[in-house]
Amino acid sequence: MSGAFIDLRPFRASPAFTRMWIGSTLSGLGGQLTITAVMLHMYQLTSSTFAVSMVAVAGLVPMIIAGLYGGMLADAFDRRKVALIAASVTFVSTVLLAVLAWANGETVWWLYGLSIVNSAANSIVMTTRSAIVPRLIPRELLPAASALGGITMGIMVMAGPALAGVLVATTGYAWTYSIDVVLMVSLFLGLWTLPSLKPEGEIVRPGLASLKDGWRFLRNAPNIRLQYILDIIAMTFGQPITLLPAIGVTLLGGGAVTTGVLTAAVAAGAFLSSLFSGPVGRYRWHGRGIERAIIVYGCTIAAFGLILLAAAFGFFSPGHVDADTPNIVLIVLASIVLALSGASDNVSAIYRSTMMQSAVPDTMRGRLQGIFTVVVTGGPRLGALYAGTLATISALWFPPLLGGIIIVVLVATLVRLSPRFRDYDAQHPQP
Repeated sequence: MSGAFIDLRPFRASPAFTRMWIGSTLSGLGGQLTITAVMLHMYQLTSSTFAVSMVAVAGLVPMIIAGLYGGMLADAFDRRKVALIAASVTFVSTVLLAVLAWANGETVWWLYGLSIVNSAANSIVMTTRSAIVPRLIPRELLPAASALGGITMGIMVMAGPALAGVLVATTGYAWTYSIDVVLMVSLFLGLWTLPSLKPEGEIVRPGLASLKDGWRFLRNAPNIRLQYILDIIAMTFGQPITLLPAIGVTLLGGGAVTTGVLTAAVAAGAFLSSLFSGPVGRYRWHGRGIERAIIVYGCTIAAFGLILLAAAFGFFSPGHVDADTPNIVLIVLASIVLALSGASDNVSAIYRSTMMQSAVPDTMRGRLQGIFTVVVTGGPRLGALYAGTLATISALWFPPLLGGIIIVVLVATLVRLSPRFRDYDAQHPQP
């Protein structure tokens, strides 16, 4: 039975990794408070699902630029210093959010602007931190480190949105943003205590030549390239998160609390799948693991759409649902399928992250991690645009139902056409 639990050897192998993990977990929890609060704040100011989705979409281009440039920086300079500078920008933008909220000076445009700065800086932090991990622990422990990352994500998204919903409902936005400011201090402690981490191999200064080198490597790395494509498909068509504020008010009821509960359900699934990730870490066929996990993910997103359709037809309804009158039965069912979606997405993430960190050489790792970060964080923003736009012209249940079907069909087809990816062996990693 013990073999089913998460492998904790990375903590014993590297105290530096342990400190960075603790700092990332606590600061990530605070970051989720702010992300959820901004979504709720925007919906309160505008009563528009489209406006909420645009919080994510507006930061897409700056986040892409920052992720790519951050990858070049990570391959040219001390990765510890790069991460610290980017984290400082994130900290300042969060402080400004808190100050504006306390002064009652927040506006739609301030929320958009500071969210853009925050997402761009976070993109650089994520890119650099991911490139650091393989320098701190041996290659055979990378799947375990990725699973520990799933624990981090689970704690962040499971506790963060639920706590944000409660804090916003009871104390307001200013306190919620301020708590994030306090928790972010832990990120600096985790990064500050790292050793100097200058990139190995030939150093190419940030610029067009460095970017071209990265893209040239990616063109000759079919396994890495396909995992990017599969993740973009899953995140573009399977991210109903921006719909949750409206779902909590108009379809399932319960308001901000329901938004927090449903978002936390995704993280609960990720957390549990990491907690029992022992067999996942021992499975060597990572290409097949990615394919199967994403197909399960698509099925769960489609099931979420069916539950929302049932709510639209009034199944299990206590009458008129609103912020104070939730449809408990369908909220529970929605939480279950969203937990399964979080679990399957996390399994895919463990394999994708391990493939990235083990198959890509250190001299290219920052740039490829930059592209990886753009994919991981940019996909949900495309998903926000897809879900917000389609829900505006149709119904809240339609984007997840259609998106889940699209994911299953496209992923099964692309992997069938790529036998090299399907046969990817973690014991002999090839990009």
